[in-house]
Amino acid sequence: MESPLRSEAEDGGSGEEKVVETAEKIILRWDSTVSEEARDKMIFSGDRHEVDRYLRAVDEIQRSLHSLAISSPSSTVGAGDRNPNTIQIAMARLEDEFRNILLSHSSAVDSDSLLVDTPRSHSQSSSRDHFDSFSTAAAAEVEEEEVDKEVEREILRFDSGHGGGSSGGGERGGGSTSSSSRRSMRSTTSIREVDLIPSDAIADLRSIAERMIAAGYLRECIQVYGSVRKSSVDASFRSLGIEKLSIGDIQRLEWDALENKIRRWIKAAKVCIRTLFASEKRLSEQIFESLNSSTVTAPCSSPASSSSYSEACFLETVKGPAMQLFNFAEAISISRRSPEKLFKILDLHDALAELLPDIDVVFESKTAESIRVQAAEILSRLAEAARGILSEFENAVLREPSRVPVPGGTIHPLTRYVMNYISLISDYKQTLIELIVSRPSSSVSRYPGELSVPEFDFSELEEERTPLALHLIWIIVILEFNLEGKSQHYRDTSLAHLFMMNNVHYIVQKIKGSPELRALIGDEYLKRLTGKFRLAATSYQRATWVKVLHCLRDEGLHVSGSFSSGVSKSVLRERFKSFNAIFDEVHRTQATWLVPDTQLREELRISIAEKLLPAYRSFLGRFRSHIESGRHPEQYIKFSWEDLDSAVLDLFEGNPVTQHLRKRSQG
Repeated sequence: MESPLRSEAEDGGSGEEKVVETAEKIILRWDSTVSEEARDKMIFSGDRHEVDRYLRAVDEIQRSLHSLAISSPSSTVGAGDRNPNTIQIAMARLEDEFRNILLSHSSAVDSDSLLVDTPRSHSQSSSRDHFDSFSTAAAAEVEEEEVDKEVEREILRFDSGHGGGSSGGGERGGGSTSSSSRRSMRSTTSIREVDLIPSDAIADLRSIAERMIAAGYLRECIQVYGSVRKSSVDASFRSLGIEKLSIGDIQRLEWDALENKIRRWIKAAKVCIRTLFASEKRLSEQIFESLNSSTVTAPCSSPASSSSYSEACFLETVKGPAMQLFNFAEAISISRRSPEKLFKILDLHDALAELLPDIDVVFESKTAESIRVQAAEILSRLAEAARGILSEFENAVLREPSRVPVPGGTIHPLTRYVMNYISLISDYKQTLIELIVSRPSSSVSRYPGELSVPEFDFSELEEERTPLALHLIWIIVILEFNLEGKSQHYRDTSLAHLFMMNNVHYIVQKIKGSPELRALIGDEYLKRLTGKFRLAATSYQRATWVKVLHCLRDEGLHVSGSFSSGVSKSVLRERFKSFNAIFDEVHRTQATWLVPDTQLREELRISIAEKLLPAYRSFLGRFRSHIESGRHPEQYIKFSWEDLDSAVLDLFEGNPVTQHLRKRSQG
């Protein structure tokens, strides 16, 4: 079929020259440098017939230039003298049209209304308790952190701003769908491409790009495309809460503020990689793919590298934003290590590890290799940071310096903190089992300064214990070692034993209360811990109640060495007085001591009562008559059996006794 433009030219004359003149008139009519009407209107926003005429005019000018170059390669005169200027005018106009179409369909991601739930790899947890607080607030209890159960949400589609776009990964308009990259991307189910620009606008952009590239204006086309689309990506970044912060800015942030930013980054990164960047790649392919099989040097690449037009435009758009996105994770990976950062670093590690296959797909080209390498290196540094933090945590537990005894021998804040911490570690066991590959070292050379280090033979544990499990056991070992040192600051030996009983019992209960932690620690070591807290309970009872029960012995009470020959009343009175004084002191003092676990407190009271009450009742039954037959028996027999039974219930409540025991029996 004959070109309408050629028909139009033939109406006014004949020959190729007339066709070119007609094409030039169309192009010059839309020269915005000389025509006010051309400045006020956009060709592609108006009559489609005029769009077609203009594109055909450009084609005719390019054809004439091509023919001239073939017929007279060295010629500088003739009909071609005016064509180069005309083609420059045409390219300037097409560049403006290209930019305007892109700007008309560039909007930020709609981050509020277009969300979809996606499951998280595991529960996120965080430890907000700062290790340094133990030395200044030894008596303060550290509350357990609740595991954050909220699900991640991802943005599935974008608001094109002008309609015509469709959400999801449907058929695309105006572009090729046959590339291997498209097939591989669609095979990654986590990637969700969306239509950023309507198909009719993509067809126009593709038509313009084809002519600009044919005329040698590839660089200008890529620069315009990258500039406009990068502004759209930047707007989406702002909508997603991704700030432009340098590595130094990030490292200077307070941890609480940084925690929130990490949480936000994890959500945003999934959207950026799987939807935003993937959709930008798709858009560049829709517009530029298969326009020409030759390759070009990408403006965003080194001169030695090359890629397809679509890849060059894609990288021009997203390379800067991608580096901005990854700089945040990189800053975290090289920041100062401290225990409270571990769980957010693991969250970052897991999120990035989950995204790495998608990053490899989205940035699959050779020119995008630096982005893939950066992501992999950050993942490696996050893993190393996690290992380093665990080592630092072990050192911190061993060296925690607080020496002020906690009141009443209750659970030390260090114990709560450490056990809550390793319970959270067990929530990340899937990741940490992969990251922690070496067994802990208990050598003195590992610990700087003049620290004493507990001895522990790991070979005695079950062989199947993972390195992570051995590290957790080692943390408990050094925690016990530290607690033993703290127990020595109690002046009362009984209270020191009670303190160890409370703390080791807490350790045991925390392990039993977490199936994940118990599976890691193993029942063999758990039995050892259970034996230690029972030994501490026995040591407490011996230190306290042996001297009480010693007052109730028969030895030394009988006269002439014969049980039947009589009882020394003076010795008996001293025995009752000693018992009263010692028990009174124990009752008064140990009522202020605290056993916070209700079951343990009840078991300890029962154990005490089972030893004390039968002994006292027997002693009272055998010798009461000897005291009551004398003067002022009430001075010696202060307590009834029931009084002692009631008094035992006062023990370990952490409260001072408000009334003397004797007043009870008299009431």
